[in-house]
Amino acid sequence: MSTPAINAVKAKEVFELLRDDLEAVEREFGRDTVSSVPAITEIGEYLRAGGGKRIRPALLLLSAKLFHYAGRGAIRLGAVVEMIHTATLVHDDIIDEARTRRGRPAANTKWGNSKCVLAGDWLYMQSFKIAVQERNFRILDVLIDLTQQMVEGELLQMEKLGRSITLDEHFDLIQRKTACLFSTCTRLGAIVSGASAENEEKLARYGRSLGMAFQLVDDVLDLTACEDVLGKPVASDLREGKVTMAVIHALGHCTPKETALIQTVLDERGFQSVAHDQILAILNRYDSLEAATARAHEYAADARSTMCDLPDSEIKRALLWAPEFVVAREK
Repeated sequence: MSTPAINAVKAKEVFELLRDDLEAVEREFGRDTVSSVPAITEIGEYLRAGGGKRIRPALLLLSAKLFHYAGRGAIRLGAVVEMIHTATLVHDDIIDEARTRRGRPAANTKWGNSKCVLAGDWLYMQSFKIAVQERNFRILDVLIDLTQQMVEGELLQMEKLGRSITLDEHFDLIQRKTACLFSTCTRLGAIVSGASAENEEKLARYGRSLGMAFQLVDDVLDLTACEDVLGKPVASDLREGKVTMAVIHALGHCTPKETALIQTVLDERGFQSVAHDQILAILNRYDSLEAATARAHEYAADARSTMCDLPDSEIKRALLWAPEFVVAREK
């Protein structure tokens, strides 16, 4: 059986393990996006129905179960992190002027930017309102730090659009925009279960490394997968002026003429003068896609290593498998 097929089977097993809890998170998410203002309810339901892997609440649930937590707090917080994630996607699509998301029209194309900005803001505030029910200031501190990092990441990225950046700058953006949310999910699972400070830090590091691997793979898929699989235009990052690891790697090795081709795409915000295939040829010439994939595998290995000295259990095995799923996924 091929690796993708094995991962598909294992994914079913893990999500079967969490089925009841994830269904409860979904119900909570549905209830929590109802407002007295019809537009908010309509937009919220559209976003919720768009689905997604729900990997973030799944990580929170697994992290809580790792320390034998069985209360409702993890369900509430699972909905909280998915609402925060959804709010960031809404705002990202507005900033990026995206037309599609997960194979459907982006919310901003249906309701307009103004309504969607406010709907995203409402989701942020609603997520904190739900989190307050835990009566735990530590949880609120973690969520406030998360949202600040994500907003800072978005602003930093906007400042760097259309120009080359260093690998360290790129990794800092990934940490702020993606990995910090993964890390928050696993940290919250540890907090709600009353895990020790040492184990909380292990889970937070696990989540961060997993999030870094996830985004690096996402960036490679953005360049190589087809639009039907991605649910959005291929090479969206380059079209939006964003430089990711494979491109940074290539720019460190390619000729001035090849550098000029890449910069033209960044300047034009599209493939008007330069074809997508020309950029792929440059990336393949210098094994840049392989370099980004290799770095994703390094982060996945680091995530697994943080689990080593924790007691063996079905939940631990699921967490050990997650990095493999992240680096082997095709969408």
